[in-house]
Amino acid sequence: MTRPVDAVIEFLEAEKARGVSHILIDEEARDGLRELYIRAVRGVPVGAGTSRPEGTETSAIPAQAAPAVVSGSGSKVERLEALRRQAEKWPPARSLGTLRETMVFATGNPDAKIMLVGEAPGYQEEKEREPFVGPAGQKLNDILKAMGVSREEVYISNIVKFRPATPRQTTNNRKPSPEEMTVCLPFVRKEIEIVEPQCIIALGGTAAEGLLGLSGAVGAMRGHWHQFNGIPARVTFHPSYLLQSGANLSVKRQVWEDMLAVMEKLGMAISEKQRGFFLPKA
Repeated sequence: MTRPVDAVIEFLEAEKARGVSHILIDEEARDGLRELYIRAVRGVPVGAGTSRPEGTETSAIPAQAAPAVVSGSGSKVERLEALRRQAEKWPPARSLGTLRETMVFATGNPDAKIMLVGEAPGYQEEKEREPFVGPAGQKLNDILKAMGVSREEVYISNIVKFRPATPRQTTNNRKPSPEEMTVCLPFVRKEIEIVEPQCIIALGGTAAEGLLGLSGAVGAMRGHWHQFNGIPARVTFHPSYLLQSGANLSVKRQVWEDMLAVMEKLGMAISEKQRGFFLPKA
């Protein structure tokens, strides 16, 4: 049975054979193509309705449904650089019209054993073009230091590569939408493929939703192991949540227990002092 997309492909191939390199489409067609793209990434069949039962959450992005992105060849550094250049001008992200212009890609060691994934760049990250800087970044650095590793030894990225936009935006930030995560997810997947970390840490509920397809409270996601394409993955609270909770010893201990689990998984040395961090004093 001939599909509508087959007719489109046939038309485009015929135009290419005639030497045509560009096809102009109107805004309505762009909207239609954007919707089909998002459906394809999520694995939603063409023709399926968009409605869902009242009270249900937006479906998680299936990990196996990433569209192809090109990272080139060569060393890990060269492949990541090629990926960064592609992400900066990625049409699906640009066409949404809900993301700001400045891209914030990733930072860290391409050979890292640990990869940390957050949700999206904020004001400070956009300004410095590096993920996890500012107060939340300093908190993350403190966590890594307590583990006995430096920021330069790990690989840090975000699900969404651009800061989500809001009207009259200044320093305020917002959570990325499922569509924004969908169009950027292929790059995070490719980063994981290139870096080949031994462990992934999802920082916060949004990262867990976008990367692992989880939903609900972070408290229910953390405390046990998940998998991403065979790689052990741990969910913990976002560093900004630690800042918001102030000196809450219980939250600090929960985050630290997740980090201890990562250290144990990787066979890292753990001192008795480290095991006792943030425990209530007797």
